[in-house]
Amino acid sequence: MKYSPFEKRYEDMTYNRSGKSGLLLPAISLGLWYNFGGVDPIENCRAMCRRPFDLGITHFDLANNYGPPPGSAEETFGRIMKKDLAPFRDEMIISSKAGYYMWPGPYGEWGSRKNLVASLDQSLKRMGLDYVDIFYSHRPDPDTPLEETMSALDYIVRSGRALYAGISTYDPEQTRQASRILRELGTPCLIHQVRYNMFDRWIEDGLLDTLDDEGIGCIVFTPLAQGILTDKYLGKTPESARGIKYKGSLAWGDSVTEARLDKVRKLNKIAQARGQSMAQLAIAWTLRNPVVTSALIGASKVSQIEDCVKTLANLDLSAEEVKKIEEILT
Repeated sequence: MKYSPFEKRYEDMTYNRSGKSGLLLPAISLGLWYNFGGVDPIENCRAMCRRPFDLGITHFDLANNYGPPPGSAEETFGRIMKKDLAPFRDEMIISSKAGYYMWPGPYGEWGSRKNLVASLDQSLKRMGLDYVDIFYSHRPDPDTPLEETMSALDYIVRSGRALYAGISTYDPEQTRQASRILRELGTPCLIHQVRYNMFDRWIEDGLLDTLDDEGIGCIVFTPLAQGILTDKYLGKTPESARGIKYKGSLAWGDSVTEARLDKVRKLNKIAQARGQSMAQLAIAWTLRNPVVTSALIGASKVSQIEDCVKTLANLDLSAEEVKKIEEILT
């Protein structure tokens, strides 16, 4: 049956300006890091793209190496675009990235012009797109001059392969340098994608101030610490939980420990007092800083996306609530 999106999909979503640009992003964006690969059921993937669009989520975030296997998330998304979402392309923000290992040899990763341009060409082919809205340098390259990486992003935008340039996981000084180079080239840095949640707050040490100064938007990934900042580990742990799959060790050094779960139990009491789920409180906390444009969520089923979007009905945190959360986290 032909997909027809919900007519009132934009009425309840919050849209925030990305830095000083003209682009608005939904406060909740969907990342396809996990659960959209070639090993995952395509009908569930379709449902997890259609339903968020019905809810006003216009931003879908990918990278060349997302899967598994690498590249297959973009292939899956391409199939969904062709079958369901292509008529609504101009209502969507689609992003991709390059920088992590993708193919063998000296050009298959990092930040050279060769890698970034070749990778995006491959990504566009996998997704069946003429362009992406945002293309990121996925990580800083210690061996390639920053001028080369940024000039590649500038070229990618000028060539029509992307509308905007972004960076990911750059530290404050690298961010200032990248922003200066891009500005001088005439392609301002739109957005910085960084990891941020209650258990990983490194961006508070200078980066948020840098982004504010430079007028760059901020989209934060793993706002739920890969599921730790939800209620999934507070009762009987489901076998499908990502922490079980990885035997307690997740990407980015996350781990399911009793010390962390004790904090989550205390945080959950604050969430319950607010009439929210633990996940909703965690997302509201990441969005409390006006520099943060969007929280990038992942999901394995539609109900998780719906729960996260409900956060927007109660974003405000009182000074007393913030103080209680800080006492728990420290």
